[in-house]
Amino acid sequence: MRGLPRPVILIRCRMNLSSNIVVLTGAGISADSGVPTFRDSGGIWAKYDYREVATPEGYAANPALVHEFYNLRRAGLKEVKPNPAHKALAQLEEAMAEAGGSLTLVTQNVDDLHERGGSKSVLHMHGELTKVCCTACGDVRAWLHDLSLKTECPVCRALGTLRPHIVWFGEMPMLMDEIAEAIAVADQFVSIGTSGSVYPAAGFVSEARSLGIPCMEINLKPSENAYLFDTAFYGPAAEQVPLWLDRLRSSGSR
Repeated sequence: MRGLPRPVILIRCRMNLSSNIVVLTGAGISADSGVPTFRDSGGIWAKYDYREVATPEGYAANPALVHEFYNLRRAGLKEVKPNPAHKALAQLEEAMAEAGGSLTLVTQNVDDLHERGGSKSVLHMHGELTKVCCTACGDVRAWLHDLSLKTECPVCRALGTLRPHIVWFGEMPMLMDEIAEAIAVADQFVSIGTSGSVYPAAGFVSEARSLGIPCMEINLKPSENAYLFDTAFYGPAAEQVPLWLDRLRSSGSR
């Protein structure tokens, strides 16, 4: 594809399928499926004020608007499909399990493309569009329908207490203990399609480096914290992730 930087290898890390790899994915991996990003020009935050639709304060002020925003995003999942990057990570997860290794897949994305691509275990640190939680009883469940102030909780029967199971600005990301434990025993940390500007996810590479873990970036262009990675491959995730899988398979067959 013209206009994109050619892949750059800073340091070649020797990894194989029996390793423990932690993969962090961001909006860039789903962008290749047609899912809008957030911070790019023309992205979601160029069209919506995040303070109105993605904060606890916005929800308290206008829950109907927030429900409308997430209903549209939930419905939009029907229009997109997993791309080769999602499928390659699912194949890698299976291959590593068979070889005695492990892949921990952490995503900042709230879509379900990793699961639909075949990944069996995904840590959604920012929540999931396809789930809801009840602010009254705490129930969390799968949900593919619209939400409104008239929606009844299936468990406690309260009205208007269901909200998207999404981490909003000002809220604590999910599964942080599990992520920290996975990084602590990793042989490699890989960041795919992330801007490097959203914390705490942007800090994972520093955490890994402090433990002496090799770090690799696969991105359309260098992230804001690209200087922290030992290895970098630049180009669309849908192209670069399958190539990375091929390289791992090749090294494992030697």
